[in-house]
Amino acid sequence: MVDVTETKYALVTGGSRGIGAAIVVRLAAAGYHVAFTYLSNETAAVQVKERVHAAGGSAYPVQADLTDIASVEKLLAAIPNSDVPHLDVVVNNAAILPPVALIEDTAFSVWSDNLMITATAPFLIIKHVIPYLRPGASVINISTINASTHPVEGVSAYAAGKGALEQLTAIAAIELGPRGVTVNAVRPGVTDTDMQRTVNADPSALAQIAEDTPMRRVGQPEDIADVVAFLASPQARWVTGQTITASGGL
Repeated sequence: MVDVTETKYALVTGGSRGIGAAIVVRLAAAGYHVAFTYLSNETAAVQVKERVHAAGGSAYPVQADLTDIASVEKLLAAIPNSDVPHLDVVVNNAAILPPVALIEDTAFSVWSDNLMITATAPFLIIKHVIPYLRPGASVINISTINASTHPVEGVSAYAAGKGALEQLTAIAAIELGPRGVTVNAVRPGVTDTDMQRTVNADPSALAQIAEDTPMRRVGQPEDIADVVAFLASPQARWVTGQTITASGGL
């Protein structure tokens, strides 16, 4: 895909914690200069930046509320004024997990915020960065098994937004293919993150999930980051329009 002798640039949304942070660290280790967004936890974002810099990499955080259209537009408007001449990897990872609630108890604001951050914001980001994507670039969207193969009650807004993201992935792959750009999604299974522990506060719940998983453990953020790194690599140049399930066989 991209000549490794050239400077490579990546944009990762939601990169201050969990899977997003692991993706930032992994791409930086692969030589990318990584810009990543965070919502409000500046301390966590700075920690990711310092971890990358300590390892000899380059990463810098940008505050953005991807549930707010004005904030998304501000983020995108800053790209032409930055020192970034092109983008080689774009990872749409940002998400919010609303309180578990049945459809009848889900507020419309919860629905709209989830659709905004997991579907509309990625659409706007992809739309805006197309001129910056060189042949060989990759767009990678982070979905969830709850969007398709493992639907569960109480997460309608979250799952619907991610389901829309998977369809956006398929269409974007068709449209950007002639430009030499691949577009794929990664569908993580249960992954040991702060967000997941909010859902499964009881340690025995994660232990049971691990027992039910063929690999006999829950996923780690680095497991997902490695799949993203593969999709961003030259070895995945013939892979596009796919949603890759990374769940340990769950």
